[in-house]
Amino acid sequence: MSEIQAEESSCLTGDAHRGLSPSESSRGRHGRSGSISISSNPTTSSSEEAAHRSVRKSGRYFNPWPSWHFPSLFMLCKILMCERSNSNVPSRRELDETLPILLPDRQRLIHPPDTHLQVTWFGHSTVLVQMDGLTILTDPIFSQRASPIAVVGPKRFRSVPCTIHDLPKVHAVMISHTHYDHLDRSTVHALNARFGSELRWFVPQGLGPWMNDAGCENVMELGWWDENCIPEYPDIRFVFTPAQHWSGRHLFDRNKVTGSVASDWRFFMTESIRKANDLPCMHLPYGPFDLAAIPIGAYEPRWFMKAQHVDPEEAVQIHLDVQAKRSLGIHWGTFDLSYEFYLDPPARLLQSLQDKGLAVDDFFVMRHGEIRVIEYSTDVIE
Repeated sequence: MSEIQAEESSCLTGDAHRGLSPSESSRGRHGRSGSISISSNPTTSSSEEAAHRSVRKSGRYFNPWPSWHFPSLFMLCKILMCERSNSNVPSRRELDETLPILLPDRQRLIHPPDTHLQVTWFGHSTVLVQMDGLTILTDPIFSQRASPIAVVGPKRFRSVPCTIHDLPKVHAVMISHTHYDHLDRSTVHALNARFGSELRWFVPQGLGPWMNDAGCENVMELGWWDENCIPEYPDIRFVFTPAQHWSGRHLFDRNKVTGSVASDWRFFMTESIRKANDLPCMHLPYGPFDLAAIPIGAYEPRWFMKAQHVDPEEAVQIHLDVQAKRSLGIHWGTFDLSYEFYLDPPARLLQSLQDKGLAVDDFFVMRHGEIRVIEYSTDVIE
C-alpha cells in the first residue's frame, strides 16, 4: 500500500474508498459533470443521493435529466451558418479600461487572514480559495489558449494576472470536468512540477489515468456524491455533486469522464450546470455556504447553450437555491467562447439581482487578479 493510500483512512466516507485508484474507481460509482462542495460536517440523505448517482452505459456517463440533450450535427451546422457572434471583444487598450487586470499582492496570498475566507479570481473558472489554513485552486488554466494546440483555439483576451511561481502553497486542486478551458495540460504539468505529490488533485471519475500520465501521483477520483479530504485537514470534506453538462477533449471521448465539484460547508463551486431545480444537490443539506462560485457566461445563442450553460438569471436562482450567503460570478470575461456581448454577463447579473430585490454584494464579480476577504458572517470586508 502506498503512503498516499495509507493516509486515506481518515478521509473516506462510505463508497469514497473507490477514489483510491483508477482501476478500483472504474468498477464503482460513476459520474460525468457537476459541481463540487466542500463540507465540514457532511450529512446526506442516502435515498435522495442514490437517486442521482452518476450512471455509465457502454463506457460513457450520461445526464439523467429530461432537460439534457447533446448538440446535434444539425444544431452545429445551424450555429455556424445562421448565427453571428455579438461578443465584440475590443482592443487591448479598451479592455484595460473595461476589464482591468490587477497584479495580486503576493504577501496577501502567502499570509491570508486566519478568521476569514479569502478569494482571488484569476479569470474564467480559475479561483484561489483560502480558508482555515487551506488553499484550494479550481479549474486552473494559466495558458494563453484553451486548446490542445498552442497556435489555434480560443485565446485569452485577458491575460492571466500572475504565474504559477507567484502562487502560495496550494494544498488542493479541484477539476470540474475535462473541457480545455477547465483542464489544461501545460498548467497541470507546471503545478505538478512545483508542488509534486504534496498537492492533492480532486478530479472526476475516469480522469485518473490522464492525471497519472501527466505525472500527478496524489489523485483522488470522485463520482457523484463521493467524499474525500486532505489528511492534514480531515474536517474539511470535498464532495462531488451532480450537474448537467458534458465532458470530452476530442471526438471519441465524450462523457467518458464524470465531472463536478464542491468543498467545505463554506465554499461551493459549480461548473456550467443548467437549472438548479433540476439537480437534487440543490435540496440536500450541503449548505448554506459562505461563498459560491457560479458561472454567468458562455450562454448565447440560448437555443444552443441552454442545455449545458446557465445564463445570469439562472445563476442568480442557483445562488438562492444553494443558500449561498455570497456568490462570485465565474466563467466569463477571459475567453471568447460564445456569442453574447463580452460585458453582458455582469450587466445581466446586476439586472437580475435588482429584479429579485437582492443586494449587489450578494452576487458579485471581480476584476482579474482581484483579492477579496469575506467574513464567515457573510460580510465582504475588502
